[in-house]
Amino acid sequence: MSLKNINTVLAAAVALLVISLGASYILTPETLAPGFGLPNWPAGDGGGFLIAKGSREIAMGLVLGILLVTGHRRALGWALLMEAVAPFGDMTTVLSHHGSMATALGVHGLTSALMVATGLLILRETSKARKSQEAAAPALAAQPA
Repeated sequence: MSLKNINTVLAAAVALLVISLGASYILTPETLAPGFGLPNWPAGDGGGFLIAKGSREIAMGLVLGILLVTGHRRALGWALLMEAVAPFGDMTTVLSHHGSMATALGVHGLTSALMVATGLLILRETSKARKSQEAAAPALAAQPA
């Protein structure tokens, strides 16, 4: 299997995971909220937080999906790197509020690391493709018509 195929599978998995996670936060927050890692959930109208988190996750997943489907692979790599900030932020939120270290590192930290690794792999893939295109361009230009 080529690097491009592996990267495509990883990026698609991340996009689908993020979209499904976001939908779950909106549709069935009671099943996902306890697994976020915070020791206490806000009292009162804390459901608004879950809808905001779910909406953010869906938007992030859709960005990745659109870049993947339209073939903008270099932009996809950069988007994965930038979007990895969100689960990293979730991890630091859980840790700074004395939540579960296992959840902070095992869920949010690993998600962030997976996104960074996938983004770097895609940027590496597109960098190699760009270099080979640049190397071929002078040879094509030198050929007589």
